[in-house]
Amino acid sequence: MEENDDFRHIVRIASKDLNGNLPVYRALTKVKGIGIRMAKNMAIVFEKETKVAFDSKLGSMPEEMDKKLEDIVLFPEKHGIPIYCLNRKNDLETGKNKHLVMADLDFQLRTDLQRLGKIKSYRGLRLSWGLPVRGQRTKSTHRGKGSAIGVTKKDAKGGGASQPAKKQETTKKSPEKQGKKK
Repeated sequence: MEENDDFRHIVRIASKDLNGNLPVYRALTKVKGIGIRMAKNMAIVFEKETKVAFDSKLGSMPEEMDKKLEDIVLFPEKHGIPIYCLNRKNDLETGKNKHLVMADLDFQLRTDLQRLGKIKSYRGLRLSWGLPVRGQRTKSTHRGKGSAIGVTKKDAKGGGASQPAKKQETTKKSPEKQGKKK
């Protein structure tokens, strides 16, 4: 496989370093919030707009194309990707359809969980307690989500280094008692 001087092994798209050796549609799956189907849709739209094959290596395309691909990743609804592919449909605050990636997705998930806990919904309370939300049984499962609880050694009294255990003196039985059996 011949590599030219313009080949880039790392390409930065949407605040994420992507592997330049992968095809465009496979490299996009490394961005948080983009799955296989969404990555293929984005790569096909990118191919239609720039005439770069969707299965060409990400590192072989020129740097000018990065901004176009990043625009498709951040605003897919403006480029004709169907609404059912987006991960945030009818947002509660704005009522708009949008696709969130990377830190925006993490932040939105965290605020959604805080909202559920704040309004004291069943789901919000179960999530805050660390219990299953969707009706699973809890008699025997979902027990050890926290740290393990078990027997712990007592800390040695002294300078921090543990001291060897003292030998217990065993008392020898006198020969008189050993010989007598009833």
